[in-house]
Amino acid sequence: MNQKIEIKNSDITLYLKREDLLHPYLSGNKYRKLKYNLVQAKAQNKTTLLTFGGAFSNHILAVAASGKEMGFQTIGVIRGEELRDIIAENPTLQKAQDFGMVFEFVSRAAYRDKNRADFNKMLEDKYGDFYLLPEGGTNDLAIKGCEEILTQADESFDYICCAVGTGGTISGIINCSKSSQQVLGFPALKGDFLKEDICKFVQNPNWELVTDYHFGGYAKVTPELVCFINDFYQKHQISLDPIYTGKMVYGIFDLIEKGWFSKGAKILLIHTGGLQGIAGMNMLLKQKNQIEIQTYD
Repeated sequence: MNQKIEIKNSDITLYLKREDLLHPYLSGNKYRKLKYNLVQAKAQNKTTLLTFGGAFSNHILAVAASGKEMGFQTIGVIRGEELRDIIAENPTLQKAQDFGMVFEFVSRAAYRDKNRADFNKMLEDKYGDFYLLPEGGTNDLAIKGCEEILTQADESFDYICCAVGTGGTISGIINCSKSSQQVLGFPALKGDFLKEDICKFVQNPNWELVTDYHFGGYAKVTPELVCFINDFYQKHQISLDPIYTGKMVYGIFDLIEKGWFSKGAKILLIHTGGLQGIAGMNMLLKQKNQIEIQTYD
């Protein structure tokens, strides 16, 4: 579903693809990334899914929810040993546990070694055979799922825009975009290192990363961003997550105001979900006595 976003005093046409409406917990790109991985896990007769993530990971919750729905046991390797004793204080981890996920809490130093063979062997010795999903869920099958985000009805757009985490979602979008379209990615992390990762999965040259709207880096927000997200809901009745889509939409509005886009451009924004993370972010904002993201029933 593409929802039109009205912009005053502009000849730009703006639509938001509501991938956030796909599923309560497997919304947006998480549904796309897991779709073919779950098919593959079933084909391999796997009964357990194992993956990695941080304290408020959308991916962790999505894997837990998919396991509950499709009959997989799920294991989450969580960054931060201190989280072991405060699961009930963390809405993401608590919900994942409610869905049946078992946690393996590791130190931040150990977590950095998660791709090493000996780390993987330790997990196999402890948990037995499992289907491994990488942190963030990006692999070839995830990109295959993300290639289904755009449809024939989207071919008329000049620009396709999405937030970027690990690079899987934008890779799928690039692969299924038309050569006449420009794909813009808005990284949620500092740095330009994602270009190399994306280039592993794509051949089309019609894309670029806009790196000016990370707001300090991954999981970092400012009062300005929070106010924008709250104001956007008041105007359009659409919630935005503060980690990914909120930053991307802020960036688009800022670029429109600066006259960055071609005259009369037609732009499609991809809402990649992640709204469950608002509760965790508000916990952190409350601790800092900062303005919180408004939530709605």
